[in-house]
Order: sequence, then C-alpha cells, then structure tokens
Amino acid sequence: MYHAIVFFPLIGALIAGLFGRVLGAKVCEYVTTGCLAFSCLIAWGVFFEHGDHALRVQVAHWFSAGDLTVDWAFRIDRLTKVMLVVVTTVSTLVHLYSVGYMEEDPHRPRFFAYLSLFTFAMLMLVTADNLVQMFFGWEGVGLASYLLIGFWYEKPSANAAAMKAFIVNRVGDFGFSLGIFLVFVLFGSVAFDGIFPRVEELKDAHFHFLGHDWHALTLACLLLFMGAMGKSAQFLLHTWLPDAMEGPTPVSALIHAATMVTAGVFMVARLSPLFEMAPDALVVVTVIGGITAFFAATVGLVQNDIKRVIAYSTCSQLGYMFVALGVGAYSAGVFHLFTHAFFKALLFLGAGSVIHAMHHEQDMRNMGALRRFIPFTTAMMTIGTLALIGFPFTAGYYSKDAIIEAAYASTRPGHTLAFMATVIAALMTSFYSWRLFFMTFEGPARWGAHGHDAHAHDDHHAAAHDDHGHAVATADAHHDDHHAHTPHESPLVMTIPLAILAFGALFAGLIFKDRFIGEGMDAFWGHALAHGHDNHIMHDIHHVPALVSAAPFIMMLLGFVLAFWMYLRRPDVPHTLATQMPLLYNFLLNKWYFDEIYDRIFVRPAKWLGLFFWKEGDGRVIDGFGPDGISARVVDVTRGVVRLQTGYVYHYAFVMLVGVAGLVTWYLMTGAAGGAH
Repeated sequence: MYHAIVFFPLIGALIAGLFGRVLGAKVCEYVTTGCLAFSCLIAWGVFFEHGDHALRVQVAHWFSAGDLTVDWAFRIDRLTKVMLVVVTTVSTLVHLYSVGYMEEDPHRPRFFAYLSLFTFAMLMLVTADNLVQMFFGWEGVGLASYLLIGFWYEKPSANAAAMKAFIVNRVGDFGFSLGIFLVFVLFGSVAFDGIFPRVEELKDAHFHFLGHDWHALTLACLLLFMGAMGKSAQFLLHTWLPDAMEGPTPVSALIHAATMVTAGVFMVARLSPLFEMAPDALVVVTVIGGITAFFAATVGLVQNDIKRVIAYSTCSQLGYMFVALGVGAYSAGVFHLFTHAFFKALLFLGAGSVIHAMHHEQDMRNMGALRRFIPFTTAMMTIGTLALIGFPFTAGYYSKDAIIEAAYASTRPGHTLAFMATVIAALMTSFYSWRLFFMTFEGPARWGAHGHDAHAHDDHHAAAHDDHGHAVATADAHHDDHHAHTPHESPLVMTIPLAILAFGALFAGLIFKDRFIGEGMDAFWGHALAHGHDNHIMHDIHHVPALVSAAPFIMMLLGFVLAFWMYLRRPDVPHTLATQMPLLYNFLLNKWYFDEIYDRIFVRPAKWLGLFFWKEGDGRVIDGFGPDGISARVVDVTRGVVRLQTGYVYHYAFVMLVGVAGLVTWYLMTGAAGGAH
C-alpha cells in the first residue's frame, strides 16, 4: 500500500518520459494524472487510519560502508501521513489543471514526466526513515525543480531562474550535508530510530571544531537548518523563489504550495527531538522565521506581477511556519503547512486562470474589472484571499492565529521579535492580498481598447515574459491580438481543481483543528513530533490576553480598509506615495537590493575568477605549456627538420659527414676520459 503511494508517480514519470513521443501527449496526461490520483486516494485512506504508532516499511538494503549502514525504508507515522496527503492532493490537482493550462504546449509529455518525477522525489523525502534517504529526496526535488523552472529553455530568463534556484539551494544543501555528517559522528547512525532514543544522553555533548568547543547538537541543528533555509527560501537564501515564477504557473503552484518550499519545514518538524535539545538553534529558527515573514511581506506590497505577489506571500507564510517551529509549537507549524497548501495552491492556480483569461498577461496594471468576465475564477480567488489573510473560520484563520499566539506565549529568546514581525506581516498580508484582488478584478478595465495606449510599454514587457512560453512566433502572435480578445473563463478541467482547493481553503481548518492543535492533539500526533517535558506552548496559547488573540483580525481589517481606500476610492494615492517616497518605493520594488548585493559580492567575483582561470590558467598556462604547447613545439621542430629534406645528394653527404665527425669526437672524448681514469 505504501509502496503504491510512493512508486506510482515514478511509474507515470517513466512512462511519460521514455515513451511520450510514441504514446502522444493525451495518453501521457491521462497516465500521469491517473497514477497521481491513485496515490492520492490511498494516501487519504492511510491518513484516516487509527493508531499513532510509527511503522517502518523496508524496501531494500541500500549500502554499507564501514560503520555506516543505510536502508531504503519508509517511516510511516502521523507526520508522514499528513505530508502524503498534502503532496499527493496538490500534485493530483496540479496535474489535472495542467491538462487544460498546457494544452497549446508541444512538449506536454516532458512536462508531465517532470511533474510526476518531482512528486516522487518529494514522497521519497517525506517517507524517509533516515537522513541519507531524506537527502536523496531533498536533492531529487532540487533537480526536478530545476527542470520545471527551466522548462521553457528557449527563454534566457527561464534558464537563468533555473540555474539560480539550483545554485542557491546548493548553498543550503552544503550545510545540510555537513549536518548529516556531524549527526553520524555523534550518534554513529543516520537512521531516526538510532538517533532519537539517544538524544537525551548527548544533550550536553560538545564538538571541537575550528579551535572552539561547540555544543554538539546546537551545531548539528544549525547546519541542518541551513539546508532548510535554502529549500524553504528563508531570509538570505530566499532570492531564488520569486525568479522561480519563470516556470509555468502549475509549477509555481506545486513548488510554492505543497512540495519543495515546505521540505525545510517538514525536515525541522521531523528532527524536532534533536532541535528540542538545542534551544539556541531554535532561537535562530524563530528569529529567521520572523524576519522572513516581515521582509517578504514588505516586498509583496509593491510588486506588479500577479505571480510574484503570491510568491512573496509564500515566502512570508513560510516564515510563520518557522516561527511556530522555533517557539516549540511544532503542531501549529505543520498545521499551517497543511492549510497553506490548499489556499496557496488555489491562489496560484487562480492566478493561472486569470493569466489564461487575459491571454498570458501577468502585469496587474493591465488588468481590472475582470469580475464581470470570469466570475467563477473571481469567486475562487476571493476564497483563497480570505483564507490567506486569516478571515474567521477559513483554513488560514486557525493555523495563523495559533502561530501568532504561540509566539506571544513563548518564553524563549527572540519570541517578542517574532510576535511583532508576524502581527505586522498580518497587516501587510491583508493589504497586498486585497491590492492584488482590487487591481485584478475591480476598478476600471485597463486592457483591450480600455488600456492599450496607456500601457503599451507595459504590455510589451509582459509579452516578453509570457507565462505560456511557447515558441517566439507563437508568443508574438499572441501579442499581436493580445488586446483583441475579451477575457474568458477557463475550461472545466481547470476550474474543477479550483473548486476542490476552495473547499479545502474554507473548511480544512475547521475540520482538522481539533486533531492538529486542539483537544485531540496528543492522541493525533502521538510521538511523531517532540514535546519536551517543559514545552507547554500549545496549552499556553489558550491563556494569552484577548487583545493578542484579536490582533490578527484587527490587522486584517486595517489592511482591507487601507487597500480599499487606496485602490478603489482614491486610486491616485499609490502613485502619489511612490512619487513622494522614491527611495522607500524603489527599495521595496527592488526587493531590498539583495540581488544587486549578491551580484556584487558573489556573482561578479565568481565570474571574474572563472574568466581568469579560463584565460590565464587554462589558456595561457595549461594550453601554453601543457598539451597544446608541447604539440606546438613538436610541430615547430618537425617543420625545421622537414627543411633538411632538400633532395640534393651533397646536402645529405654533408649531414653524414657532420654526423661522423660528431661520433668520432664523442668517442675520443669518452675514451680519453676512461683512459685517464
């Protein structure tokens, strides 16, 4: 049963990838989507099974090297079951949605093969029984994301974005791998069953590194968290996430909702017994999470690309999840991961429906008044927006409020910063979410005959970054009649996934809150998450002041009122503010200039060094004095020797005479030396 959940997506990927040209695009779509749907049904069945005990399912023995033995096995506990449901549900709906969204693309078999491969890698990660298997899934997700982000490889921007995601993640993965090495040194095992029972006895152990004695578990957890920062796009290693929008919109939904970006959150939750014994590492997790929540929300305030706004929203919400993990509210963090998957996938796929309706336009400045033309998509985006901002009784309301209350109730260092950051981020989340909604669906129409002249430059720019990255000729053809069409509702194959996700965005919190963070929490989670003897945070959140509990709702209302006033009542205000505060506006628009800073500090020196080694090292030294240099000298010598081949007998006689003279001289000198001796 568990084998089927994990391996059916791989079967679909292999069929579509190897036999796509023979079977055709339609068959590949049906096969991959069917395999995912089958996995999803089994995953939901497993999720509702009773029993909280962890189950180990052996697949095969992987390898042994000295004291290191690694098996390929599945660890099935409540945390695994939650992740199986999240990954397979969102992936199935993304597959189904892609059937309509990618209809015009000539490379659909390859696309669906990549999607299924991505899902298989994520399932390998969440079912891992040991750190090495987790690292295998971790790297598999990174590879598949590289392939999906750069799917339209004809676009230089897509190639650059794919490389950026791959390289930035390698930075985090370097720390992750060092963390795995250190865990093996400390515990003599990489299997969770060999690590978790021994955590208590090693809680005071130290490790000598770089001339300093470090608290061993703190160092290990910080290195592991470095991997989580890269994969989950936390502050400082976040720069790849917005550029990942270069991939098709279904890819954005898959990466940003349920799979790649939540891998770091899952990893910290899975290793919570380790982190519980490293309180200093948890302080770092809390602070980084709070900063990320605030930072990403500020950048989302001014973005104009509809997908980038939602991307920064993802980054911010991931910060919330890490705040929960950092203060010890592991169940609240995983609950937000669970609810976030529904409403964030809904928002991304809804944005894809808008882009589809607008003939591949992504700039919100060229939209407006779409509510009358795509009412179903508008309703779905409304539900997604309400869940994201934490409107009462939607999915986001329960999980997001629990995190903010946990940040307040915590006594760990850094909790005050995290609380303030998450509350302020709640205000900004509401503002930029309603800004997106009003600019897209309300107000005057800024497309077609309504806005062609005023936004000709923006339209050209948007066409150059066409989300449907077909051949250039196709994109140009779309651009020619870009404004000649009236926006239209998406086909049924795209709207059905929206409706299913909308149900989850509305009711997932209400249905599952008691199991995840309520009275049934202990029975539901069992031993899947660590709850230290002094960790009562999930009980303390019920005793926070009323104003703290009301703070997210107050921030949500303020954000709505502000966005309503600025974008519907006084649409001249945003432009006026941007003009009056150009430094702040450009600072946020350029994402705090992190790309420019990294370009100056890392990218340019790396390129200069590479160019130096190529031109000077490889070209001048290795080629000049190495194989190419030697071969060139041989050619020079042979050219000189060839000149001796004149064809005249007296030339040859002269050379022979010189040779005889040389031999006689050598003999006389060596003979005389020998006689003297």
